[in-house]
Amino acid sequence: MGPARRRDALRLRGGGSPPLLRLFPGRLSAFPLFLLALLLGFASLLWLQLSCSGEAPSAGGQHRGVPRQPCPPPAPLQPPEEEPSWGPHRLALLVPFRERFEELLAFVPYMHRFLSKKRIRHRIFILNQVDHFRFNRASLINVGFLESGNDTDYIAMHDVDLLPLNEHLDYGFPEAGPFHVASPELHPLYHYKTYVGGILLLTKQHYELCNGMSNRFWGWGREDDEFYRRIKGAGLQVRRPSGITTGYETFQHLHDPAWRKRDQKRIAAQKQEQFKVDREGGLNNVRYRIESRTDLSVAGAPCTVLNILLDCDTNETPWCTFG
Repeated sequence: MGPARRRDALRLRGGGSPPLLRLFPGRLSAFPLFLLALLLGFASLLWLQLSCSGEAPSAGGQHRGVPRQPCPPPAPLQPPEEEPSWGPHRLALLVPFRERFEELLAFVPYMHRFLSKKRIRHRIFILNQVDHFRFNRASLINVGFLESGNDTDYIAMHDVDLLPLNEHLDYGFPEAGPFHVASPELHPLYHYKTYVGGILLLTKQHYELCNGMSNRFWGWGREDDEFYRRIKGAGLQVRRPSGITTGYETFQHLHDPAWRKRDQKRIAAQKQEQFKVDREGGLNNVRYRIESRTDLSVAGAPCTVLNILLDCDTNETPWCTFG
């Protein structure tokens, strides 16, 4: 066999670089890896389409990770600015994110359809943490607020693994104060009365009045509890949904704890510090850099991905590292 034929045979047997990797020359950075994961994940969208229409049933008759309802029509485009039936306000949906691609693929098209059906102008921001520190949900929300632009006038702090199933839930402009959509009476997991996590709406003015969220919370948990104290300290009253009869079936929680463990480790003085109120930090001192900003479409639904590099002062919060 000649050299040319040997090379052809090697290619047929799969030798050399995989075709997908050859799309990204040189060393892969965080954003090409993100695009690659989205590309691979589009195969799951076919399964999502089949499963929500009942053609691919799962054990127990329910579909894990997919809204339990018939498939909605293709994601609608948002209307022109002069369309009065959609109202004057625009929501910035801020979604803290790291490596949860299968949830993202379900979340973006679902939320775009949900909000469009309610005639709410919106922009979806995926706040993708690409540094090597522990996950910091609060700092990502601060960054999303600062980067969301002047064309939005209120925000939703929204978990990527929580989908609203009840169309009567209000995502409108929270003029009277913070509106906790995922209230303790409705959230499938957290039921204590001071809980404000999951999905919380605020006007931009009210979020600034609180100086945003504390940047001291690295790892999972407690940042929402500290923010509740900030809300009260700013003289604001948390409002919650009324007349919702679906109880703990109001939302679908996509998180699977069996294979995605939460980072609940407490390092150095973190165990004591996590219960304190941060009276100094917030929007005024969040340290970050935007590595890239890209507009994408997921199953016809638009979103903006911000690849965010957070910074940490290890003298102030040594628990920001995994070590």
